[in-house]
Amino acid sequence: MSGRGLGHTGGTVDKLEAIPGFQTAASHDEFQHLLKTHQMALVGQTQDLAPADKQIYALRDVTATVESIPLIASSVMSKKIAAGAKGIVLDVKVGSGAFMKTVDEATALAETMVTIGTRLGRKTIALLTNMDQPLGRTVGNLLEVEEAIETLRGGGPEDLTELSVLLSTHMLMSVDDSLSFDQAKEKVDHAVQSGDALERFIQYAVDRGASADAFDDFAPLYEGVERISIYPTESGYLHRFDAQLVGKAAMRLGAGRAHKDSIIDPAVGIRLFKKVGDPLHTDEPWAEMYVKETSDVRTARDELQQSITINQTPPDQPTLLFKTIQ
Repeated sequence: MSGRGLGHTGGTVDKLEAIPGFQTAASHDEFQHLLKTHQMALVGQTQDLAPADKQIYALRDVTATVESIPLIASSVMSKKIAAGAKGIVLDVKVGSGAFMKTVDEATALAETMVTIGTRLGRKTIALLTNMDQPLGRTVGNLLEVEEAIETLRGGGPEDLTELSVLLSTHMLMSVDDSLSFDQAKEKVDHAVQSGDALERFIQYAVDRGASADAFDDFAPLYEGVERISIYPTESGYLHRFDAQLVGKAAMRLGAGRAHKDSIIDPAVGIRLFKKVGDPLHTDEPWAEMYVKETSDVRTARDELQQSITINQTPPDQPTLLFKTIQ
């Protein structure tokens, strides 16, 4: 159960609605139907489930308290608990592209949420994961959906695949104490390799109003989009990202909300060709913008160029998982 995006990128609901016809609103009865039929539900907050959360979400936006740990914890955990989850696995982002900029800040948030879940009898675990650079190779809505589908096919970016498998493994372990980590991971890997994971998601999407044909070819959904290559200003190694600036650039293009009533364009965004540690050459693009006539291309390009630090020596490879709290 997720909300719409506040700030530089769309939320989970915005990304799902980039799939034509996909309905994220669900009544209590529809929610139960989804769980019984598909063993999963991907929905937005409603008046039937965690109705106060929508008000808290809006309040955080207009009072500059989006980063408040008590409000984040209550917002996240209220939805999980209201939905009846017995096992809760939390992915707490840390870094320049996250609300929590340091491991200490993220630890405080994670410990608060784990305490709430544990006291209410839910098996709760939090993984602190790196958001100092964008996860995967795309930033946007439709672009990220397409990348997620490719990951379900077994061909997604290495970091996105690793984290998705890790979270799914812990989810299995949270509902089956008999499974070791390796046993649970084997089940997750098999679901992807056999094609079952992708088929299950497509079946779910069709039940929510999408067409199965949409997943065969995403190209028609980018109608009216122009692609603009971004080249590095000097050669060297990509030393670090300011992931928040990348997100702001995506917002300038129309992939996020500058204001509560802003309209997101699902087809715009950014594709990254390079990640931290990769070599850069001035004659080779490191990113590509998907833009439309309404996009603020100049500002987005400037923010993208400012988001990377180039050095002549390669950096240490970034850590994906900082710590686990349970």
